[in-house]
Amino acid sequence: MDAAKEEFLKEFGRDYGYSGAPKTIDEIRATEFKRLEGVAYLDHAAATLYSELQMEAILKDLTANIYGNPHSQSDSSFATSDIVRNARQQVLDYFKASPKDYKCIFTSGATAALKLVGEAFPWSHQSNFVYTMENHNSVIGIREYALEQGAQAYAIEIEDTERDAFTGNIASVQVTKHQMLRRNEAKFLAKNHTGSAYNLFAFPSECNFSGLKFSLELVKTVKEDSIRYSDGSPSSNGHWKVLIDAAKGCATEPPDLSKYPADFVVFSFYKLFGYPTGLGALIVHTDAAKLLKKTYFSGGTVAASIADIDFVKQREGIEELFEDGTIPFLSIASLCHGFKILNSLTIPAISRHTSSLATYLRNVLAALRHENGTRVCTLYGSCSSKTLCNKMGPLVSFNLRRPDGSWVGHREVEKLASLYSIQLRTGCFCNPGACAKYLDLSHLDLVTNIEAGHICWDDNDIINGKPSGAVRVSLGYMSTYEDVKKFIDFVTSSFVSMPTHSRDLQFCGRSIPFTDTGFESRYSAFGVDLKSITVYPIKSCAGFSTDRWPLSSRGLLYDREWLLQSLTGETLTQKKVPEMCLIHTYIDLSQGILFINSPRCKEGLQIILNSNSSNGKREEISLRGQIYQVQGYDKEVDTWFSAAIGRPCTLLRHLSSSHCVSLDERDSVGTCRESRTCLNFSNEAQFLLISEESVSDLNNRLNSTDVGKDVRRTSVQVNPMRFRPNLVISGGRPYAEDEWINIKIGNKSFRSLGGCNRCQMINFATDAEQVLKTNEPLSTLASYRRVKGKILFGILLRYECEAEEGNSNNSWLQVGESIIPDSKQLGDTRRIHADMVVCQVGKSSR
Repeated sequence: MDAAKEEFLKEFGRDYGYSGAPKTIDEIRATEFKRLEGVAYLDHAAATLYSELQMEAILKDLTANIYGNPHSQSDSSFATSDIVRNARQQVLDYFKASPKDYKCIFTSGATAALKLVGEAFPWSHQSNFVYTMENHNSVIGIREYALEQGAQAYAIEIEDTERDAFTGNIASVQVTKHQMLRRNEAKFLAKNHTGSAYNLFAFPSECNFSGLKFSLELVKTVKEDSIRYSDGSPSSNGHWKVLIDAAKGCATEPPDLSKYPADFVVFSFYKLFGYPTGLGALIVHTDAAKLLKKTYFSGGTVAASIADIDFVKQREGIEELFEDGTIPFLSIASLCHGFKILNSLTIPAISRHTSSLATYLRNVLAALRHENGTRVCTLYGSCSSKTLCNKMGPLVSFNLRRPDGSWVGHREVEKLASLYSIQLRTGCFCNPGACAKYLDLSHLDLVTNIEAGHICWDDNDIINGKPSGAVRVSLGYMSTYEDVKKFIDFVTSSFVSMPTHSRDLQFCGRSIPFTDTGFESRYSAFGVDLKSITVYPIKSCAGFSTDRWPLSSRGLLYDREWLLQSLTGETLTQKKVPEMCLIHTYIDLSQGILFINSPRCKEGLQIILNSNSSNGKREEISLRGQIYQVQGYDKEVDTWFSAAIGRPCTLLRHLSSSHCVSLDERDSVGTCRESRTCLNFSNEAQFLLISEESVSDLNNRLNSTDVGKDVRRTSVQVNPMRFRPNLVISGGRPYAEDEWINIKIGNKSFRSLGGCNRCQMINFATDAEQVLKTNEPLSTLASYRRVKGKILFGILLRYECEAEEGNSNNSWLQVGESIIPDSKQLGDTRRIHADMVVCQVGKSSR
């Protein structure tokens, strides 16, 4: 046992590891989660993992018993009804809810349960829907039902509490009210409302963004109308009902309904024990259930109906009334095996175990400092007894900063973490209120971000200098110290600036010292030449190399002029369909034919370049925000490609587009309308250039000795073609291409658009016509070629064809031609070095 774990156990040993349970945490991981070997799964707030023994028990149960549709009257149906009845009771027991006061309605998940409440709640123009700012979108979405019925809706933030001096109970809660929302007020004011108004207050038991736990005392406070508004607004009239979103908090601290009698509680079972998915529940108080108004009826919800007259008699049972159709009874039958695991460990022990790991992680992250003393980590969420949020759940949400105080993008963290086999979540986690609150995003910031094109799950992680989301690490009952330690080591080695010592550190820009003095003469002496030319006719498929090839205004003639599209309109690439790299292509210019082969197809395919073999149908498609005019092919061609990649697809050829790349007045990459600089289906530029010397340096690093451990990092060797370049050069120094701006290949002019940002596609390798995925070489590149979130390797070029117009002799590239950069615009290497991260070789070598 290492010293760090000994220190951890010294502080948290009483809570960590289930010492009194049938199995310790190490035994649980070794016997029930063997698939996690080498992987740190830290996304339990999104979905926890099922146990292998749990699944074995489920399979044994389903293969040994007959469960029929519970709406039938057979023995197998009665068996199912018994299983469902027992499952309902297990759910109520889990939340300490009396079956006399509460009912369990099965739904497809927590979101469906919330939707049910929103649809059936007795809204009126006198009603209020009030919710805390820290709430999931699925809760906030209830306001649409409220607003449509004339009710008003608004978010609040809890500011302070006042307790009774004698009993210690909460006397009142002071809150800040956000903007009041209302629709169609005049329409509903004209209607006479009879009876009492009902209001709904919603809050999470645990915030899925920050991990902050809300005190369940809010239930009684709201019901007793003890909320006070800081602006002096009067309390709302009517009766208050309370909804608790327990989706995040129920895995470690389910609401105790015997103490805090909420009216509605929602959750999903996969958050508890991983399986089944697509199943959740609404726990509803019987009094609240009587208020719900259900319009639609279905099989299972009616006692009788007549088809041709307006007559229906609904069932009286609460569960039967709200469970439309046949419930997923086989999934429900599996619940007992999940609850068995939780009961064997006990919820208090799970809570202590996960809390110990989360507290340790928070403490370590809070203590991290860069070499200049600045904080590495900004943590979100803090406890405060005044605001009824006095506990933290097993979740740590944060963002990282660089030594200069600038933010590290959360997507950068997520992408790098995946290279270390660490699974986590980044973004806003469908919690816009908490995201805006903790990231200090104003309404103007949010609107500006949206107008700039930012949406959920995109890569726009830093906008106008502010993060648009956060990094979230969440723990589950099977999480271990080793999982957390792996993540800490990853953060330390990848994002913490260490003191620089020449023998321990190296700049990430290049491996050979470089100065500007005499560059052109020294460069020419190296004799850098064009080593190979590769054309990729079909986007993401294999290309072919040639000694000589014509140029066009879009780059190499026919390069990425075709693509494969799914039947739903998605552009297919190796990222999602790695098998595309097994499709081989070759163009014979003399015959005017594109030859295509695949190991999955007995016969090859031939496409005549200048024929009408297409189906004649032209259409427009959108790719990366640009509109392309394309033409498809006949069914025979599409059938061939569908067989080659193992899924239905169509082949499309580019005819024209509005997608162009140029340099604007500020010498930055922009867009233009000049057809001569337009692209085919390439992602960013017409050409990708790779240096053999840079690849050689990378291979040396891949096979270098890990200082301090005296072991080789990997035995991987990559060749330039792993990076799918159009142009490979030979000679010169590693990474010399980083500084090039204008270059000539022979007498043809090219403009550098900067470095190529690499992705996981370069980790795909083929072996015996099988596609293999590893962590290399991207993991090693990330350790020394990372520049503000981008992992750069190779450069992107644009053909300056206007300089060659009228001279057809210059329209071909030839292997062996010399590479000459413009000596007047070599760029500032000091600036590039300043941007490159510094990586430590030694204890934290990667």
